[in-house]
Amino acid sequence: MQPHSLELAHGAHSDLMACRALLRDGSKSFYSASFLLPRSVREPATALYAFCRVADDAIDVAARHPGAIEMLHQRLHQAYIGEPWAIASDRAFARVALQHRIPQEVPRALIEGLAWDAAGRRYETIDDLIAYAVRVAGTVGIMFALAMNVRSPQLLARACDLGIAMQLTNIARDVGEDAAAGRIYLPLRWMRESGLDPGAWLAAPRPSSALARVVGRLLLTADEFYRRADSGIAALPALCRPGVNAARLIYAEIGKEVTRNRHDSVSRRAVVSKERKLALIAQALVPPNEAPLARDLPPAPAAKFLIDAASHLEPADTLPAWWNLNGQAVRLIEIWERLERRERAAL
Repeated sequence: MQPHSLELAHGAHSDLMACRALLRDGSKSFYSASFLLPRSVREPATALYAFCRVADDAIDVAARHPGAIEMLHQRLHQAYIGEPWAIASDRAFARVALQHRIPQEVPRALIEGLAWDAAGRRYETIDDLIAYAVRVAGTVGIMFALAMNVRSPQLLARACDLGIAMQLTNIARDVGEDAAAGRIYLPLRWMRESGLDPGAWLAAPRPSSALARVVGRLLLTADEFYRRADSGIAALPALCRPGVNAARLIYAEIGKEVTRNRHDSVSRRAVVSKERKLALIAQALVPPNEAPLARDLPPAPAAKFLIDAASHLEPADTLPAWWNLNGQAVRLIEIWERLERRERAAL
């Protein structure tokens, strides 16, 4: 498949609908929480999710196609020069990255984390694991914050904290599934400290009190990052708080389910019921208490380079010259406004 010039006016709405379908099928938790976001944020967030999801799916073929990672970098480059590939998620991502001035370092770090997955990297310490979580999830938190026009270094750091917390929760939940795929994400040093040999355990994965101690320790670390993130959520634009808070509460509940299962995520998979999700979404309408001291904490050391890259740019007020392909820039804005009016009328 070859990159092609961005058709500015045609297909923007259909691209967004394709991205929405990816979100609906790929993450029920985020899909549910997204309805609490204002449309001005929900739509770019949907495009960002879709691009991240498609990039993640590309890693599944990386073992068979060594060029998959390089292809992702090429797709990212094409999106940033206004010539995305003929894929709905790439076109939608290109528009969002431009409008919200998302520095290329952020999605590039995401691809780096996905490359670590493709290489089967393991993590000796919790700091090593957090560096991975920064790349595959903290980047997503930062991009979502930028889509809300959040530029404060402190709030971007808290958005990254939320991504880290969610990724650590995912790892705690998926220990058994990861082992079945030949992967360990738990800190290897923690496993040894608990009396487990990582290689021997991976050859015959099973629940145990020793493993439960490691999983519990990981969830405690996730809780620390959730608490750090809460002060950022409380300081978000008012219309954005419920949606982000809902995602935070639902993901934290997954960790609580793992705890209720005695930290056994090998023979059991933690699931949050639909009824519980609805209750948490209702709870999310009340934002967490603001803790100014937590808001001013420095970012995780592994995330500092991303915060530095993202916080000094302001949203684009005007489109750059290269965006005016075929003299269509003004027409594009008019069509977007017309689509927005049409969608409001349909509600």
